[in-house]
Formats: sequence, C-alpha cells, structure tokens
Amino acid sequence: MATSVLCRRLRSLPGWRNSLTQAQPVHTKPREEISDQEENKKVSEHQDVSFRGGYRLHYNPSSYRRCTRNSAGSECQTDKDDEDERCFSAQAPPLWQQRNRYSVSCSRHLSSSNNTLLDLAFNKASESRTPSALSSNSEPVAPDVKVDPRAFLKCRPEYASLSLDLTQRPDPVEWVDVLPLLQKVSVLRDRMKPSDVSRFLVELSKLHPDRMPLLRSDHHFSMLLQHSVEHLGVFSELQLLEVLQSFVWLEIPSSSSMLEDYEAELSRRANQLTLHQLLLVADLWRCIGKRVPQFLQRLYVSAHLHVGQLGVPELVHLLYIIGEGRDCPKDLIRPVEQLLMRHLAQLYPEEVGSVCLGLFKSQTSLSEGAVTRIVDKALSFVTEMGDFAMVNVLKYMRFSYLYHKTWLEAMAQEVPRRAPQMGVPSLMHVTLTCSALHYRNVSILASVAERVPALVPHCRSKDSSKLLWAFGTLGFLPAQCPGFYPSLTDAMRQRKAEFHRFPEHLLTGLLGLAFVSEFPEDLVALALSPEFVDLALRHSKLELKKDLFTLDAAVALELPQWKGPRLGGELREEVAEMLWKFAQSDVCLKPEVLEAESALQDLLGGDKFVCKRMILPHTRSIDLEVHLDSNGQPVPVDLLCPKQSPTVIPSLQSWEKMNLGVTITDKLLAQLLKGKNSTDSLDSSVRVTATPRQRLPPDEGGRLFDSVLDLTNDMIETLTKPSRRGSAHQDSSHQGPIKLAVQISSRNHYCIHSQQLLGLHAMKRRHLKMAGYRVVELGHQEWSSTLRKSRAEKLSYLHCKIYDSL
Repeated sequence: MATSVLCRRLRSLPGWRNSLTQAQPVHTKPREEISDQEENKKVSEHQDVSFRGGYRLHYNPSSYRRCTRNSAGSECQTDKDDEDERCFSAQAPPLWQQRNRYSVSCSRHLSSSNNTLLDLAFNKASESRTPSALSSNSEPVAPDVKVDPRAFLKCRPEYASLSLDLTQRPDPVEWVDVLPLLQKVSVLRDRMKPSDVSRFLVELSKLHPDRMPLLRSDHHFSMLLQHSVEHLGVFSELQLLEVLQSFVWLEIPSSSSMLEDYEAELSRRANQLTLHQLLLVADLWRCIGKRVPQFLQRLYVSAHLHVGQLGVPELVHLLYIIGEGRDCPKDLIRPVEQLLMRHLAQLYPEEVGSVCLGLFKSQTSLSEGAVTRIVDKALSFVTEMGDFAMVNVLKYMRFSYLYHKTWLEAMAQEVPRRAPQMGVPSLMHVTLTCSALHYRNVSILASVAERVPALVPHCRSKDSSKLLWAFGTLGFLPAQCPGFYPSLTDAMRQRKAEFHRFPEHLLTGLLGLAFVSEFPEDLVALALSPEFVDLALRHSKLELKKDLFTLDAAVALELPQWKGPRLGGELREEVAEMLWKFAQSDVCLKPEVLEAESALQDLLGGDKFVCKRMILPHTRSIDLEVHLDSNGQPVPVDLLCPKQSPTVIPSLQSWEKMNLGVTITDKLLAQLLKGKNSTDSLDSSVRVTATPRQRLPPDEGGRLFDSVLDLTNDMIETLTKPSRRGSAHQDSSHQGPIKLAVQISSRNHYCIHSQQLLGLHAMKRRHLKMAGYRVVELGHQEWSSTLRKSRAEKLSYLHCKIYDSL
C-alpha cells in the first residue's frame, strides 16, 4: 500500500484507527513476551562467570528483582510465587549499549552539530556475539512450545482499534527503496517539517526485517530520530501515534532515553486523547517493551472517569495493560470488579485467561465470590480453552489461594491429556499451583513428570527450581518417575550462570530435592560455599537466610559424612534465634498448643517434664519435648528449654465455646474412681469410644477447661503411671531416656483431603527420627475435638498417645 494512501487514511476521521492497526501489523514481539530461549539471552553474558571450585561470583545488586508478595509467617517460602511475572527487574543497561560512543541524553533542544546519533543499541555485531544460554551444548535443540499472550485480541474485531496486530506487518520494501528517503533527511536537515518526520519514519518502518540492523546503524536514520524528538511538541496526536507505531516495526530498544520524552509528551496530552486512543498508545508501549508508569497513571485516571464507557473489549484490554504494568490503582479495583462481574457471561475462553493473567501480574485481589465466579466461567468451557488461558486461571487461583474442587478435578482430566503438547513454563505453573493449594493428584504429577525430561534443554533455572519445589512439596518420590529428578538436577547444572542473578532459584530447587531426601553434592557445595552464601545474604530484596539454614541443617543430618562447606556457627545461631522469636509470637500462643502443654504438665507431674521448643529449628515449627526413662517415668527436661517470653493465656471469653462441661464414658469414670490399682484396665478403657456418652453440667465456678469431676491425687497418679503393656515394649538394654517429640499438627501440614504430609513436614518427621526422637502426633481433628471435652478426657487422650508410642 502506498505511503500517501496510508497517510490519507490515517488522517481521515473517524476511521483512522482501523487503518492504522490493520494496515501495518508483525515480525517483532513485545519485549516481555519473548520465548524462553530469547529470555535466556539476558543471562548469557554471564555464562563464563564461575563459582567456587571453578565458579566465581560477581555481585550486581541492580540485577535482582524485588518480589512484592508478602509472605510473612510462611514456612520455607511455602509458595514460591512467579516473581518473573509479577516483578520487574531493575537491570543495568546492556553492555552493548554502554559501549555506544554516540550515547547522548535525549532532549527537546539537542545540538545537531554535536549529537548526530541517539543512544540506540544498533550494533548488530555485538548482538551476534551474544551466545545462547546453552552454548556448551553443540547439538541443535528442537524449539520449545510457544504461546501467544495476545491471542485474546483475535476474539473480537473491536480490538483492532485498541491494539496493534503484530501478526500483520506492513508490506516490506527493500533497502534500495529507502535510500532516497535517507538522502532527503541529509538534505532537509533542520528544514524538515513534523509531517516530513512522521512520513519518513512510517516509510522506513516498512523496510524488510532482515535489513533493519543496517538501517539502525545508518547515521542519517539517527539524525531523523533526533529531529523527531525536536518536533515532539508540534506533532499532531495522529502524527504522534504514527511515529510511536513505526517505532514498533523499527524495533527501537526500550532502553532508549528518547522514548522517555515521548512518554512525557503523550502523558501531557492524555486529556486530549480518547479512551480508545489511550488504550492504543498503552498497547504500543507494550509492544515496544517500555515501562511507562507516568502514562499508565493518566490512562487509569481516564478509565476511572469513563468507567461507564468500558465495554467487554475495553475492559479486557485494560486488564491486559494493567497486568503488563504490574500495578492496579486501589481506587480502580472495585469498579473493575463490578464491571467484570457484569460482563463475565459475555467473555470468550481466551478473554477469561487474559483477565486472570492481568489480575495475577498486577497482584490485584478480588473478593472470593468474584474469583469463584471467574473460575466457574472458565470451567463452563474448559475444554475449549487454550493451554495458555487454562494455565492463567491456575495462576490466579494460586495468587488468590482459592481451592475450587470442581476445577481441580477437571484439571485431573485436562492436564494429562494436554501435557504432551505443553511447554515447560505452563507445566511449571500447573504443578506450582497444585503445591500452593496443597492439592496432590497423582495423574497430574505423573503426566508432568513424564513430559519434563524431554524439555530439559528449555528449562530456565526458574522452571527447574519451581518444578523441584512443587514435586518435593507434594511428596512425589523419585521412585515414581526415575528420570524426573535427575533430569531437572542436570538442568540446574546447565544453568549455573543464572544463579549469579537469581540465587533464590538454586536454594528453591535444592530444598525441593531435600524434601524427598535427594542431595546433589556438587550443587549443595555450591549453595553452601562462602561466595554463594555472601551473594545470597546480600540479596536484600529476598530473605534467603532461612533457606540456607534449612538446607545446611538437612545436609548435616542426612549426609553425616559430608566434608563440604557449611554455614558459619554465628549465622546458624542468628537464624535460629530469629525463628524462635517468631514462633514465640505466633504458634506458641495458639490455644491448642497452650492447652496441650498445660495438660501434659498435669499428666507428667509438672512443668519441668515438658519443654516447648524448636527441637529442629530448621524445620520452622515447635514441639513439646518429653523424656521418659526405661520404666516409662518422666524425666525432667526443663534445662533444655530456651528462655521464653511471658506466656499470654487466652481470656476466658476466648474459650467460652470450648467450656462445654464434661463428656465422659461410664467405663472411664468407673476406672478413674477405682484409682491406681488397675492400670492395665485403664489403658483399655480409655480406648473405648463406642459406649454411650452423657454430658454433665459444668460447675458454677466456670473454671477454664474444668469439669464437675475433681481429679484426686489417686486419679492423676493413675493417669500418669505408664501401662504395663507400654513398659513391656521397652528394650531393657536401652541406654538414656526415651525422647518424644509431641507435635500439634494442623490441616496445613498435609495435602488437602489426604494423609500425605507436605514436603517440609515430611522432612521434619524424617529428621526427628534421625535425631533419635519418637514422634507423637496430636492430630488436628482429634485434638481440636478433645479440646471441647473435660480435663479428665484430655488427660486420658494424652496418656494413650504418650504411652502407646513406647
């Protein structure tokens, strides 16, 4: 199409937008929607960086990203959310840009005599020198599965006026056709009009993509860009849009400071643009890959003022822009939620996926009812959804911590069917959502585990580490798919250079392996090396001390012959103290823990026989430690207890619902009244649960957890005396006390609707046994129901738990 025709169409209102978006659409992709292998180029310049023992570290704090998710109180980074999709990295300018000797600061009043070139990264040679992330592997690798994040734009023709179709590039012209234009730039120089500048840029943007590097290295082209900045204030709105769109096809680097002036000018003129034009400009910035917070703020203000004008395409595209901007103004959340609920029934499958992705990336929390309705809508056409849209729904469920049983059951059918065609990032997000929601489905895990080894060459360190974390958390054992864990471990080895920028990925992967008792010694030695520890500790945006501490302690217990590096004693003490202080202010004050501690003290004869502490601090949870001698008699453990803050006992009002009086079996009552002469029958009587029960009224005193049955000394002695059956099981040659770790578990320690312990808690059980402890679990359902019973019944329950473990 001739340039004159295109320009006339652009200037003919009201149809200029359609011709702008349809006549010139792709070849380039938005900078942050690049493929995994293209993303790997970001770390390729560090490929020769090495750590200890052949791998040396260089610290660059600007390379690290800040994850804004507040995980206070979470255990062991319980939900390793996708920081790459929710946080922008503050990266230093690329090396090839730093080397540009023509780099200048862009201004409205540039001197054409002193600055003939702008700071653009147009060095094709330096680009060609960038090695691939897997350059050590000389064999060709089949391409990974690609996804189209902008697929929703094909759902409705209305999107053509709001966005740029990157699948429709202008008809290409050859180099010889643009040479006359470059000569005109040289001839006209300061005599160029705004219309000339915009027309030249539009014409040059039609150049064949293969010839773009040659154009960008031409000083006449740089001069033209300089003049475009000088004419910013006199461009018409349509000319500004023309120029900005031409920058997409010209592949202007997002790091160019020239674009900052364009953002400032478009922000200044935001009030003169329609809502459709603002959305189009935001989309063009997205295609360029430039962060424009100033302009987006003006867009959001306009959207809030004209929220009534937002139809389905405008709303979906706005949420897409919000997601790519990684922020949603608080005052816009409620109107957007109401509008979304109003239009939800009209959304197509890919639009639902785009909505979920935008909400996920911007960390926008909707009400639980709204999220449930979105997932219900997705469920209604789940079989029609593309893989990318389906995964986006899972991402937002993970962010919202929404357990949607029917949707997850549908995933148990869909994921195994789709897994053979899915890419690594999609598979990673599927399993990461399952682990975050504590949902363990063998069909999903097995299908992903079978698919992943073939995709190892495409695994970024992020993918490998989070897959390992998710599978380890859900207790997927190596024997269930022998090739899965070794393949991902090898993938992490291939990506060692990435750990320089993302040290958290190495620790995440190694902890996932530790959950299933796998310890690749070379990677463990790297993670615990002084150089890496120093790097991780300087990673101020993420708290990595706890992860290092957990890994170090796990290695000490499970690899007793380990001769590699360890954390320093001072750091270990610091982290242990930090964890204990948190436990004192949180789990130590939970009612179920306080009552178990008090009841055990009564059962065993005093507080000196019960120690509430972190037996294994690296597991980040507390236990009630009890020691018994070979005859089953309690042994004092008060010397083991750390210094504790004054315990805050819940008020009487907080226990009102639990003070239900006495519920006691006739057999147990009779046995208690018999005293200490029938300890054998006591053990059997307290185990009877099917006998008729009778509730007695509470006493008038209203004492906390008291009953009308006053425990006599004989009764307490009966309860605290071990049964003969329990003592008979003791090894007469046993030396030292029997150490018990009494755990008050919660439903969050297990996979949902399952008896499978989550990875950290399964590892804790294993480590307690290695440390010589017997684990006594007060199950959540059992103990929570016992809390509502009499003191006598609590003591009977604990008596059975303690002495049945012997």
